[in-house]
Amino acid sequence: MIERLISLSLRNRGVVLLLAAGLLVWGIFSIRASKIDAIPDLSENQVIVFTEWAGRGPQIIEDQVTYPLVTNLQGLAQVRAVRAASMFGMSFVYVIFNDNTDIYWARERVLERLNYAQRLLPAGLTPTLGPDGTGVGHVLWYTLHAPKLDLGEQRALQDWYVKFGLQTVPGVSEVASFGGFQPEYQVTVDPTKLTYYNVSLPQVLAAVRQNNNEAGGRKFEQGGTGYIIKTSGYIQDVATLENVPVLTRPGGVPLRLRDLGTVQMTGESRLGIFDHNGQGEAVGGIVVMRYGENADDVITRVKAKMTEVAKGLPAGVSFDIVYDRSGLIEESVANIKHTLLEEMAVVSLVVLVFLFHWRSALSILLQIPITIAASFILLNAFGISSNIMSLTGIALAIGVIVDNGIVMAENAYRNLALHQAAEEAAAGAPPGSSPGFSPAQTVPLSTPEPVHHD
Repeated sequence: MIERLISLSLRNRGVVLLLAAGLLVWGIFSIRASKIDAIPDLSENQVIVFTEWAGRGPQIIEDQVTYPLVTNLQGLAQVRAVRAASMFGMSFVYVIFNDNTDIYWARERVLERLNYAQRLLPAGLTPTLGPDGTGVGHVLWYTLHAPKLDLGEQRALQDWYVKFGLQTVPGVSEVASFGGFQPEYQVTVDPTKLTYYNVSLPQVLAAVRQNNNEAGGRKFEQGGTGYIIKTSGYIQDVATLENVPVLTRPGGVPLRLRDLGTVQMTGESRLGIFDHNGQGEAVGGIVVMRYGENADDVITRVKAKMTEVAKGLPAGVSFDIVYDRSGLIEESVANIKHTLLEEMAVVSLVVLVFLFHWRSALSILLQIPITIAASFILLNAFGISSNIMSLTGIALAIGVIVDNGIVMAENAYRNLALHQAAEEAAAGAPPGSSPGFSPAQTVPLSTPEPVHHD
C-alpha cells in the first residue's frame, strides 16, 4: 500500500504539490480562526443549580432543598456525577456531564428536570442555573475609580448601569459585581411594642408589602382628551416608610410603623470587603466568558464596550482594570512564536550544513510550515484553543518532523543507489568502474587460504 502511494505521488508530482499548497492555505486560515487563550480549559463539563432560602440553616437546606434536587437530577442522560453543597441560606448542586456532551443540551435537560423537582421544594423557592461559563472564564476584573461617590452609590452605579452595559458584549456570560454594599431600608421592630399593641410580625410584613406597590386605574376621556388614572405607592424615602399604617386603633388613630420600631437606610450584611492595593475598599465587577469562546476576542470587545459605557458615567468616575488575561495571552503566544521561528531557523541551518544538497534540504524544510499549519486544522476540529500547552507541543514536534524528512531523504538516496548499481550490474559493468577497466581485471579483496591434507 505504501509503495503504491509513493509510486502514485511520484507519477503525479503536480497534484501532490497542489494538495500541499491547498493544505497550507487551509492551515493559514485555521490559524487566523483559532481560539487563543493563555491556559487550557481543563474544567469539568458541569451545570450549576443555585437555590437561595434566606435565614435557613445548613441542615434545613440539606434536607428540604439539596436532597430533593440531587435525587431528581441523578437520573439525567449522560450525567457522570452529581455533587452538592449546603450552607446557610444557600444550596449549590453541581451536575457533571460527560466531556463530549454539548453544554447547552445539558442545560436544557437540567431545566426540564427542575420543572418537576421544584414541586418537591418548599413554597416560594425557585432554583436557578448558574452562568454558562467555566472555572477559567474569569478573563477580566475591573474596579470603579470614583473618589466623589460613597460605596453604596458606586455599587448602585455598577449594578444598574455598568453591569447591564457589559453584559451585552458577545461572548460574555455574566458580569459579577463585588465590593461596596447594596442600599436597603432596614426596619427594626421592638418586641415589647408588638406585644403592647397586640401586633404580630406577619402583620408588619404585610403592611410594608401592601404600601410599597403601584395600583392601576382606568382610562377616561374628557373634552376629547384621554386620561389614565394610576396610583404610585412606592416608598421613596425613610419618612414615607415610617408613616406606613399597620392597623387602625380604636378611635380611628392609625398605628404607624415608627410606633413599633425604628426605620433607617443602611446596607445589607456583608461577609467581606474588597480592598484594592491597600488603598481602601473598591467596587467593581468580574467579566465571565461564555463556554467555548475566544478569550482574546472577548477581552477586546469588552474593552471597546468599556469605552462606550465610560461616556455615560458621572464626572470623575473611570474604569481601573485590575486583572486582564489578554496580557498573559499575548506574552504566551509571542513567546511560543519566537521559539517556533528560532527552531525553524536552526533546523534549516542544520539541514543545509549536514545534507549539503539544496533540493533535499528544501523538501525537508517545506514540511515544517505545512505540518504546523495542518496541526491548527486539527486543533480547530477538536475544539482545542491555541494555548501554552498546545503551542509548546507543536514546537516540540518540529524535531520529529525534521527527523522524518531526513530519514525519508536518506532512504530515497539509498534506494536510488541500489537501483543504479543493479542497472550497472545488468549492463555488465561493475559499480563505479572507470573506462578501460574490465571485470577480468578485478582482484578479489581476500583470497582463501589453501587447505592442507595430512
